[in-house]
Amino acid sequence: MNNLLEIKGLKKYFPIKSGGFGRTTRFVKAVDDVSFEVKEGETLGIVGESGCGKSTTGRSIIQLIEPSEGTVLFQGKDMTKLKGGELRAMRRDLQIIFQDPYASLNPRMTVGAILEEPLIIHGLGSAAERKQRVLEILNIVGLTPHHYNRYPHEFSGGQRQRIGIARALITRPKLIVADEPVSALDVSIQSQILNLMKELQEQFKLTYIFISHDLSVVRHISDRVGVMYLGRLVELADKHELYSNPQHPYTQALLSAVPHPDPRKTPERIILTGDVPSPANPPSGCAFHTRCSACMDICKTERPQMKKTKDGHAVACHLY
Repeated sequence: MNNLLEIKGLKKYFPIKSGGFGRTTRFVKAVDDVSFEVKEGETLGIVGESGCGKSTTGRSIIQLIEPSEGTVLFQGKDMTKLKGGELRAMRRDLQIIFQDPYASLNPRMTVGAILEEPLIIHGLGSAAERKQRVLEILNIVGLTPHHYNRYPHEFSGGQRQRIGIARALITRPKLIVADEPVSALDVSIQSQILNLMKELQEQFKLTYIFISHDLSVVRHISDRVGVMYLGRLVELADKHELYSNPQHPYTQALLSAVPHPDPRKTPERIILTGDVPSPANPPSGCAFHTRCSACMDICKTERPQMKKTKDGHAVACHLY
């Protein structure tokens, strides 16, 4: 498979202003030098604790947030250098499913108007053609034409997320960033939405970046998994390899906390000490060294680079 997306050295720093003149005194390093690629037709899962920068990474990729540094190559074109009409045209092929199905839909617009809006913005089809496409996409995501004139408050959480998925699909994109799309839903509804996303991926040849803090969900839907900690990617591997042979101490700790259906096979829990450092004042060297039981002197001073330890498995750790 060819690479659809290549991220190189992506950074997003948010300024912290203080003092009477509002001078920038320091930065929150939300995303700090992240690089990876996404192959056409695959699902790349990105996991990590809340505040690790995974959502900011996703939004920076599709230019909802302007990156501070780095390149975002989509089909060979650098998204960070596109402006105006060029960027708008490219955005047809990159869409996002937001985490909160309640806040991401305009309560003053009907479902039909919400789904038709992207088509109007991109100048796709006549009024009759747009309505027909909206009705088709409603059927594809498991809703009916009767929902066309209803408002978001008339739907359940699962139905609203189906509307969010329909909105992302309406322009027939190539890449969808799914930003924790099931975390606000009941467990029974989560499985329905995940299965729907997998079916749609096969039907429309979609590529996903699936962002979540739930390792079980990521394992179900992803082909490869990247683990983030404090704005940095610390491990990236095929999902089977990552879950059976985690190499970074942080990944090992995360996986040890996943409940196992057979209590006799539950792995020994690895308890991390201390709190997650502030991204406004990250530790020197390896960002994880303040909580790592395997910390060495080099970890405190030298930042580890991503290195391949075997085919398709990369880890940023001085142990390797």
